[in-house]
Amino acid sequence: MKYKSFTINSCDLCDGIEIFMRKMKMFVWSVIKVSAFLFCGLWLSGWSLSAHASCTGCLCPGDPCNLCPLPAMEGAPLKPNEPELCARIREKVPPTSAQPGSNEYFPNLDKSVMVCVNEGGDVIRNRQRSAEFSARFYCKPPSNPKKQ
Repeated sequence: MKYKSFTINSCDLCDGIEIFMRKMKMFVWSVIKVSAFLFCGLWLSGWSLSAHASCTGCLCPGDPCNLCPLPAMEGAPLKPNEPELCARIREKVPPTSAQPGSNEYFPNLDKSVMVCVNEGGDVIRNRQRSAEFSARFYCKPPSNPKKQ
């Protein structure tokens, strides 16, 4: 019995190695891409949690300063622990239904700012509105309220 010699065509072997290397390269790049996305996602979530945890000031979640929106809007629910200053502002400047930016909005804003400042409060401009703080301006009641 005579055995046939087994010959490998060098071109076939090179093509196979080339295909294998291309597939490995694609696999490595896909692993790198997935890893990069995971790393970025974890980094962003960690960064946002640290930013949320380190929030200081009055426009932080939970309304630590008991802010009053200026001007008061019709249909807005009253806060259960609303400061007296907010009630006085609402007495002197009735809540408005005017949308921010309209001609009717600005006189109400001006009047409510005047009442806030005259009563000893501070006006805070809200540049980054959120669901909890949707108004453009807020009145921060004084830490030691005025007695009338």
